[in-house]
This record gives sequence, C-alpha cells and structure tokens, in this order.
Amino acid sequence: MLDINARIAEELNVRPQQVAAAVGLLDEGATVPFISRYRKEVTGELDDTQLRTLEDRLRYLREMEERRAAILKSIDEQGKLTPELTQQINAADTKNRLEDLYLPYKPKRRTKGQIAIEAGLEPLADALYADPSLNPEEEAQKYLNTDNEDAALHVKDIKGALDGAKFILMERFAEDAELLGKLRDYLQREGQVKSKLLDGKEEAGAKFRDYFEYAEPFSKVPSHRALAIFRGRNEGILAINLGLEGDEERTATQAHPCEVMIARHVEIEDHGRAADKWLGEVVRWTWRIKLLTSLETDLLGQLREMAEEEAIKVFSRNLKDLLLAAPAGQKATIGLDPGLRTGVKVAVVDATGKVLDHTAIYPTPPQNRIQESAAVIAAFCNKYDVGLIAIGNGTASRETDKFVGDTIKQYKLTAQKVMVNEAGASVYSASEFAAREFPDLDVTIRGAISIARRLQDPLAELVKIDPKSIGVGQYQHDVSQTQLARSLDAVVEDCVNGVGAELNSASAPLLSRVSGLSASIANNIVTYRDQNGAFKNRAQLKDVPRLGPKAFEQAAGFLRINNGEDPLDKSGVHPEAYIVVKRIAEKNGREINSLIGDSGFLRKLNPMDYTDEKFGLPTVKDIISELEKPGRDPRPEFRTAKFEDGVEEIKDLRPGMVLEGTVTNVTNFGAFVDIGVHQDGLVHISALSEKFVKDPHEVVKANDIVKVKVMEVDVARKRIGLSMRMSDEPGEQGSGGVKKGDHRESRQAQRHNNRSRQQQGGGNAGGRGSMGDLLAAAMKGKK
Repeated sequence: MLDINARIAEELNVRPQQVAAAVGLLDEGATVPFISRYRKEVTGELDDTQLRTLEDRLRYLREMEERRAAILKSIDEQGKLTPELTQQINAADTKNRLEDLYLPYKPKRRTKGQIAIEAGLEPLADALYADPSLNPEEEAQKYLNTDNEDAALHVKDIKGALDGAKFILMERFAEDAELLGKLRDYLQREGQVKSKLLDGKEEAGAKFRDYFEYAEPFSKVPSHRALAIFRGRNEGILAINLGLEGDEERTATQAHPCEVMIARHVEIEDHGRAADKWLGEVVRWTWRIKLLTSLETDLLGQLREMAEEEAIKVFSRNLKDLLLAAPAGQKATIGLDPGLRTGVKVAVVDATGKVLDHTAIYPTPPQNRIQESAAVIAAFCNKYDVGLIAIGNGTASRETDKFVGDTIKQYKLTAQKVMVNEAGASVYSASEFAAREFPDLDVTIRGAISIARRLQDPLAELVKIDPKSIGVGQYQHDVSQTQLARSLDAVVEDCVNGVGAELNSASAPLLSRVSGLSASIANNIVTYRDQNGAFKNRAQLKDVPRLGPKAFEQAAGFLRINNGEDPLDKSGVHPEAYIVVKRIAEKNGREINSLIGDSGFLRKLNPMDYTDEKFGLPTVKDIISELEKPGRDPRPEFRTAKFEDGVEEIKDLRPGMVLEGTVTNVTNFGAFVDIGVHQDGLVHISALSEKFVKDPHEVVKANDIVKVKVMEVDVARKRIGLSMRMSDEPGEQGSGGVKKGDHRESRQAQRHNNRSRQQQGGGNAGGRGSMGDLLAAAMKGKK
C-alpha cells in the first residue's frame, strides 16, 4: 500500500502524505466532492481533478497488486518461485510486465514444446543451442524413440526430432519477459497500424472508404481513427494488422527486423556452422508462429484501450460543459416540443418547474393553424406571466421558432424565446421516473415539460437522463460501457455537488447525485418532504429514514435551504463548521445574519484569527468566501445565440456568411455548431483559431456561443463546413487541413448524433441537429 501511495504521489507531483490521507478518506466512504471541499487540511488541498485521477489510479494499482499476489502464489505453489523472480515480479510496474514474467509459469494447454520435452528432446535442443557446430541430423539420430506407451511421445524420424527441439526453444524464447518487453517497445515506436478492405465488401463498406488502404504510425493514431477502424473490423468490412513500413516490399528470404532483434537477444548468429541454419529457423518460427500474432493482438488491444480512454474523456468533458450550462433562472416557462403532422406539444411550468397547463397546437404544415395557435400561446403567456419560451431543436424547430417570434410581435409579449437542445428529452419522457411524476400525461407532453425545465436549470433536468443518452460523445457504443458509466457518473456527481441542490425543491434523481446520498435515501428525502412539509433546517435531515451520521456528514454541505430558520443553511458552509461562523460573529460583536453579504467587512477579516486544530486556513477562507456570496452558483451567466433571420434551412446558406451559433459537441478533430438550419456545421480543428490548436477543448466547449463563417455547403449531402477564423475565405487553400481518416470520423459522429436526436428528441428524418456528415465537404480541396 505504501508503494501505491508513493507511486500515485509521484504521478500527481504531490507528497505521499497527501495521497495517504486521501486514500484513507476514500476507504472510509468519503466522496471526491466532499474531500475536495471539506477536507482540504487533511489532504493538503488536493483538488477534485487530482482526487479523481488519484481514485482511478488507486483502483488500477490495487487491481495490479491483487494480480501480483495471485501470480506469486501460483508460481510458489508450482515450487518454481526464486528470490530473483520474486524481486522481478515485485518490481513490475505495469500489468503487461507482470503477465510477461508470469507467462512461462502460467497454466496452459499442453503445447508442442511440452510434448517434445516429455518425449525427451530437451537435451537435443539444449545441445544444438549451446554448440552450433554440432550436426543437427547426427544429433537428432540419437533421440529417435518409439518405445513409449504414449504414441504422442514417439520420435519416429530425424525431422520429428528436430521439429520438437525447435518447439522447445521457440517457446522458451517466446516466454522471455525481457525479449517481449524489447519487441513491444520497438513495435510501439516503429509499428504502423494498417487496414484494408476485405474482398467483396466495397459496397457494404462504403462508409469506411477512408480506411480501405490505410496506414499510420502506431504512436500517432488518434483515438477517433483507431475506433473507426476497429468498428470497421467488427462489422466485417476491414482487416487490421500491425506491421512495419516496407513490409510489402520485404522478400520471403529477408529477415524481419523483429527476427533480427530476437536473434541478437538470444545470441544466435550465422557463422556457417552446422546448426546455424537450423537455429535461424528457430528464430524465424519464434517470430512468425509464436510472437507476431500475440504481440499484434496485445498492442492493438492497448491501442483500443487508449482510444477508448480518450473517447471517454471527450464525452466526459462535453457532458460537464452541458451540465454546467447557464440556467435561465426561475421564471414561468412554456416548453414547446416541435412537430409537423402531430403538431407542437405545449407545456407551461411555473418558476419551480411545477406543471401548470398543457395542450397541443398546429402552427406548422400540413395544418397551418397559425392564428389559433398564436392565440393559445398568448393566452398562456398572459395567464401565467410567462418569462421564457423554450423551443426544442428537433423536427420543425425553425418553423416553430419563426411562429413564436411572430406571435411575440403580434401580441407584444414580453417572454423571451430560446432554442433548447432537446437531446434525451424523449428518453426522460418514457422513463420510469417521468411515469411516476406524470402518470396521466402523454409522453410527448412530458417531453415538452423536460424542454421547459432544462432551460430553467439544465443540470436539474439532465440528471434525470442516463448520461449516455445525451449524445455528446464519440463512439460511445464502442467503448467499455463500465468505464464510460463510471466516468460519466463521476462527472455528474462533481457537477451536482459543485452547484449544490435546493433541499426543498430538488427531485429524487438530483438528490441521488449529492455526495453521500443513494437513490433510496434520495427517495426517502422526497417522501419525508411530502409528508412533513418543507425542511426548515439541515438538522432535520437526520430524521429522514436511513440517512445516518455518515450520509449527513457527506451530504449536508451540498444541500441548500434558501428560506430556512438558519441563514447558514443556504450557504456552502458545512454544519460542522457553523462554530467558526459563530466565532467570527462573537469576536466582532455581530449577528450571523448581518455577516452574510457584507463584503466590505468580510474582506477585512484575517482568516488566521479564526483557525484552530480542526479548521485550518483553507477551510476558514472558504467559509468567509461563502458568507460573502452564500450558495453562489458557479455556472456562467445565461445568454443564447441569435440565429439569422431568413436563414432557416441549409439551402439558405451561402459561403462567406458570418453567423452566430451554439457549440453542440466537441470532438478531437473539431467542433459542431448549431447555426439554426436543422443541421450542425463542423469547424475543423485547423479552423478553430489563427493559432495552432492541439486540443479543440482548449478553444471551445459545449454550449459556447460562437461566431462562424460559412466555408462550404453541400445541400445534397447535408454538409456544412465552417470556420471560426474570420480571415478565411471560401475556397482558399489551407483554410482547414484534415487527415484522410477524419472524413470517416466526421461521418460516424454525424450518424451517431443524428440517431441520438431522432431517438431522444422527437425524431427527425431530415437529420435536424445531426453532427454532420460534414468534414469531407467542409474541407474539400484543402488537404
């Protein structure tokens, strides 16, 4: 355990004592948000990002320690564990190294080498290896034997004897951990990932055409291209292999570079001696029969793992940006779920999200009941004092947006219309939670309610949806679902606790994401609230069934009571630290109520004057900061993109137009932007900035409002190429370079996002809001 702590400390560049303290808290059941917020003195102020990394590495290294112990036990039970081997196994710093060392001792099926040993051929192999001047045929003659009762152990002829000896040596070489390490490192540095089309798959595999003849250095393959070719293989379109540059030109008689490495490692050289040719064949067999396939499988597996890890990071970053999007605030809101034939579903919710009214209107084709529909919207706005109108960005969204704009003008309404990303709305609508919440409402009305609420508070509404259904990831169905869920759950947990939850209005799904609260305890809180009325103070949480002292400690600081008995209950000050606030008030002759919001007074305080053995300087600073702005929301100020009038469909776009839009998704190769034409446009990574951009997330994030220039439009294929560099001109060379494989990734991203919005946001056969089969056209001629 000490070794694990020291290793993590080195990786994080922090002190081992900090890691040990954090590990101790995690093992006690503390959550990352709780530790990072309320145990800063204990961990030396490790932040939430460091703690998440620590948590992940701790899990990995503990799994490795369990595997190390199992390997040592297995070898010891075989009676083959030496002090030297023990030292090597204990020094192994990766799972690969551990498995390489274990390979010779790993229980396996009876191999040809083992059969040859049982047949008595090991002395022949050892003799020829030790003295290449011996004549192989003459030596083999000595080992012919057909007397054994087991026919499989008969050595009938010289060829059989020499082949058996080869198998013994090649298996011995192939299980040499040092050799395996050298070959793996070499292939990682010099290897190329190659793919080609399988025979007869040209038509079925058209979407993979960028990978029909593809090669890229192993060390440089980006995650999105790696996942693309792996998907091609899984769909039976592509064959993948790991090779070297020049493999195709190498003749059958030329030694592979890896064969040369093997020969050097085992000290086999051709000096024209009697056994040198035979030993050369052993080396060739070792590579071609034993190691080539296994190392290729191993390294391609590593590539996939790295690609999945990166894809999960991209998804997690996008999800965080979406969850922490600016809330429009507590205003009565109309939610509109647009549609054509089935009409536009309408739901009105009050400032707290409670449903007040609902109906359906038909302002769009084919019915075009515009005036009747406008009257309904105007009546709702006046009756419920509506401040916001949220319009889902699915099918018929721009038609609905125009209709609402005209209605606002006609009736001189004060409500503000806002286009809302509806991805996942129908997932919520059909969920068990929505059915319990609105058992008498149609799923389409539930969708309109969700659209309204997510404008008021995106975080509070989106936590009701499985993060994987929100549609802001790359190849999310191709990665480890366990790791993806773990990562996304961590993001949701960090976001919810970073913002905090209003105890008297938060839903059970939101409460279940609060530090220390399980789904069952969250339901118990809601039930208690329904039966006993609003919580008056945080201490009442202790009366909730199954909410024990540990859960209270973890959760209390993140739960707010805005109109409670204790003014500190609306702040992020933990109840355990109320004593510090009382100390500040008493020392300065003030009432606690009068401290809150008094910035001038609070900024003059010396935090050191209020520290003690339990509450150190970091905590006291946080307390004073909270008193200045209690329960402050870390999310940005609400603003929306203004779509250009008259630009409502892709056919309305012209190269050179400068438009405003909202970033819907960020990938490793660029960002997708909703510019209000039912189709997201792509800003390739090369067109995000005048400066070189290594990672698009350095420039933009989901929900950012950006200004873009239209570079190219392909109406037939629904592709839009955009640039955030206003100096770019349509058709210019160099306004957005792209690697061949990125075309493929863009198309996959488009199809995925299109499916997400069709399945989750009301459906759109026209590809509304899809992530765009865009890159090829957007960057055509600019390679």
